[in-house]
Amino acid sequence: MTSSGRVTLKPGDTIGILGGGQLGRMLALAAARLGLKAQVFAPDPDSPAFDVVQNATCAEYADVEALELFASDVAVITYEF
Repeated sequence: MTSSGRVTLKPGDTIGILGGGQLGRMLALAAARLGLKAQVFAPDPDSPAFDVVQNATCAEYADVEALELFASDVAVITYEF
């Protein structure tokens, strides 16, 4: 993170996506085109975005421990809802 609070991503970095629906899937595919990896966090094991990422976390959004572990594995987090 820079002094301005901004994160500079480089190819190979992993973005975290909260939400595994169609928008999450499209975000993950767009990230791949930019040379980024994506990890998705969603409560539904049948989330569409899980099909296009190597790493997925299936847990409830209220699961603080799972969220902390997810956050420790990614460079930046965004959401799709």
